[in-house]
Amino acid sequence: MWTVDVTYREDFDATFKRLFDKVNVLNEARPIPKSSLLKLREALLVEWTYNSNSIEGNTLSLRETQMVLQEGVTVKGKSLREHFEAKNHETAIHQLYNLIHPDYTLSAKDILMLHGFVMRSIEDEFAGRLRNSGVRIAGANFVPPNAVKVSGLFDELINFVNTNPLTLNAIELAAVFHHKFVYIHPFFDGNGRTVRLAMNLLLMRHGFPPAIILKTDRKKYYDALNQANKGQYHKLMLLMCQALERTLNIYLSALPETETEYQIISNVVKEPDVPYGQEYISLLARQGKIDAHKEGRNWFTTKKAILDYMKNRERKH
Repeated sequence: MWTVDVTYREDFDATFKRLFDKVNVLNEARPIPKSSLLKLREALLVEWTYNSNSIEGNTLSLRETQMVLQEGVTVKGKSLREHFEAKNHETAIHQLYNLIHPDYTLSAKDILMLHGFVMRSIEDEFAGRLRNSGVRIAGANFVPPNAVKVSGLFDELINFVNTNPLTLNAIELAAVFHHKFVYIHPFFDGNGRTVRLAMNLLLMRHGFPPAIILKTDRKKYYDALNQANKGQYHKLMLLMCQALERTLNIYLSALPETETEYQIISNVVKEPDVPYGQEYISLLARQGKIDAHKEGRNWFTTKKAILDYMKNRERKH
């Protein structure tokens, strides 16, 4: 069960290098001024909560999520469950930050604790407990394992992550963990929100900011998980890298000495010395071949990212 086809690697060498270079810059810049760090965390906490809950069908908008979390507002026309989902996710993130340190080791206890917070006051009977009967997932191309196997598979997965027998890098390990967790589907409900929290434990212990899967990528995300069920990790790895690139860029842009300014692609193509059109640069961004990130449905990059890509192409030829 724990074999991983790593043929995707040849396409991701440059991307992995770019992301690890960025996290090294970020780690060297630490400690980030406390006021800046708190503002970043607060903004990302709202985004993370909104996107993760929206993927699961929560209808609170980003602004409504912010009002619920930061102003304690009850939004008219929204269910009590949706309010609980927002507040619970916020609590789970705070607990996650308390766990993070460079030597962190993943444990069943911590995952169960995160799930307990996610499902509190929603399904108290099952919050923080492994499922004890079968489940089916709408739209998935597999049936999760029988309930009697869940506990053993859950422990096996945690052991796989902690021993890392395939010597996967931190990004690969988080992506593979994410997929295997969804495949086991250890809980009746709340699996998606819990795994998107737990995978960030694996990334953040290495100094990465949280990887936030965007609601606008929901279809792409489910498709990537279905592809991973067939042993093909390319799409999931790409989505993970794009999510990390975005939050890394947000963090790096907040550093005092950072001069890089990301612009919407339609503006970058107007820059002198940029020989490519908007469509081609958008394709490079979607394929993870340049330093770029997504905000809503728009891609942002820099002139430097295009020039670096051109240099690398020349070197290869």
